[in-house]
Amino acid sequence: MTDSPVKLTAEDGPDQPPATPELEDLYRGFENELLVPLWTRIGDLMPHQPTSKAQPHLWEWKNLVELAARSGDLVPVGRGGERRAIALANPSLGGRPYATPTLWAAIQYLMPGEDAPEHRHTQNAFRFVVEGEGVWTVVERDPVPMRRGDFLPQAGMNWHAHHNSASEPMAWIDGLDIPFQYDVESQFFDFGREHLSEEEHATPDRSRSERLWRHPGLVPVSQFKPAEGSPLLCYRWADTDAALTDQLELEREGYPSTVERGHAVVRYTNPTTAGDVLPTIRVQFHRIASGVETAPRRETGSSVYQVFDGSGRLTVGDFSWSVQRGDLFVVPSWMPLSVSSQASGSDSDSGALDLFQFSDAPIFSKLNLFRSQVEEVGR
Repeated sequence: MTDSPVKLTAEDGPDQPPATPELEDLYRGFENELLVPLWTRIGDLMPHQPTSKAQPHLWEWKNLVELAARSGDLVPVGRGGERRAIALANPSLGGRPYATPTLWAAIQYLMPGEDAPEHRHTQNAFRFVVEGEGVWTVVERDPVPMRRGDFLPQAGMNWHAHHNSASEPMAWIDGLDIPFQYDVESQFFDFGREHLSEEEHATPDRSRSERLWRHPGLVPVSQFKPAEGSPLLCYRWADTDAALTDQLELEREGYPSTVERGHAVVRYTNPTTAGDVLPTIRVQFHRIASGVETAPRRETGSSVYQVFDGSGRLTVGDFSWSVQRGDLFVVPSWMPLSVSSQASGSDSDSGALDLFQFSDAPIFSKLNLFRSQVEEVGR
């Protein structure tokens, strides 16, 4: 047979059998038959706790926008490349365009008058806008306006395109489960139409999906049935902001409303199931009052965060950075995250540190593998 990729060496060591010529001969037999004994790999395969291949990392928004703007002058948007999207590459994942082993995050940039062509894919996706407006995403021929603070989910296999009807470029972040689907070998992709219709180039203030589904606690009976991905294509910033504001105000009035002192969190949910907004991606928004430091929290699975407003200091494992509006950072599996809010009225509309978060938690939850742990401060 050809040279075996399995390589085994008999070595004396803790919990290993004595290294003898007979053991070496046994290992050659394992190699020839493509076999690996557990006793040589148990520490790697079954560690005491998760050990992520990814590492914490911070990307500064000002640098991303500057490079995206340069690409806007050099790289056309059209069939083939499809999107002017520039992915975050975690430094520990070998140069692959992965923010974490399961999550893709990218800055997308669209010039005035440009269309990003229609396509669809099995990957679940969303767009989140940290600044600007003027682009409409068109999902299943429904034009949806994109504005600062808006979260726009899109479940897999929905046709979608974008058009910029403004006089200025616009940037936003894309989040997808590309690495997960790539590694489990489940992905499909289809090209769509070359050009959008005149109707799809419309610029309505509200999409059809919002007119049906964006009524709190109310669902359209004619359309109501459980769906894996949310039929509401945009969750508006005004609603998110109001929910976070109310949590902190209720806390100040003495009512239980926050996950910890000064730390409000909301989760975007699917109105047809009350579950996660996308089958493989959990999306949450955090507001941390000025002067508050959160308790270190660990979770199985990984997260990507973007600073929406304010400033602060964050610590992920052994890494620590100061952050400001737009910056993105990664929290790998089971690494503790703590955040110190240094926001004020000069750098935040709310006076607090606002963080947008997406994670792979639904995958772990469905497999009964999701765990979280909050460390007691001062222990």
